[in-house]
Amino acid sequence: MLKDLFVTTLALSLIIGVRYLLVGVVTHGLLWGGAGRGRQLNHRPPAAKRIRAEVVASLIACPIYGLPAAFVIELWKRGGTAIYNDIHAWPLWWLPVSFIVYMLAHDAFYYWVHRGLHHPRIFPWAHAEHHRSRDPSAFASFAFDPAEAIATAWFLPALTLFIPIHWGVALALLTLMTATAVLNHAGREVWPASWLKRAPLRWMITATHHDAHHKRFNGNYGLYFQMWDRWAGSEISSARRKRG
Repeated sequence: MLKDLFVTTLALSLIIGVRYLLVGVVTHGLLWGGAGRGRQLNHRPPAAKRIRAEVVASLIACPIYGLPAAFVIELWKRGGTAIYNDIHAWPLWWLPVSFIVYMLAHDAFYYWVHRGLHHPRIFPWAHAEHHRSRDPSAFASFAFDPAEAIATAWFLPALTLFIPIHWGVALALLTLMTATAVLNHAGREVWPASWLKRAPLRWMITATHHDAHHKRFNGNYGLYFQMWDRWAGSEISSARRKRG
């Protein structure tokens, strides 16, 4: 199994890296190319030097994320996970419910880990690289210190060992995770301002919400939903966002 794990890790690392670069290039080009699209949140356009640093950090993180995913794939081949192929193996209602369960679990996990990464004793060696992007780009979405990648890469793979999920739902969740991460770091808000005040976006993390985190560092730690920041008192208000 070790040989298979090594090969699968290499393959996944390559896939993750290529996907990251393609999505980053397309998103950055669409939002910042020409006249730009969406409402600008950055004080200035992302600097080329910083983008290069984001790319390097992201490519280093790729195998760290690839390893636990590869471990799950190899276990899945041997029937050792809760991932299933037959869409009728569980009731059809479980497809959307499992998607929501995974999102809620991942959101709660990420909020508290992310908040912990901002502890003064942890931040310099575990989270500082990500926050060197005060005016982030789409490429910052994956630019983590190795310690942060290690702390976060295992959670979703671990869930698949215990909570049943169809492989198509898992793929959809990974696609959503990639899309939201890239858009939330792109430095521009693609949603109209009026939409952000109405459901469902007023409950969700958007670029406006997360950009305040990169500007101020002291709040808005959520991943998908704003609820943890509101419940735990770490939400940066609109007024503070404007001053930041």
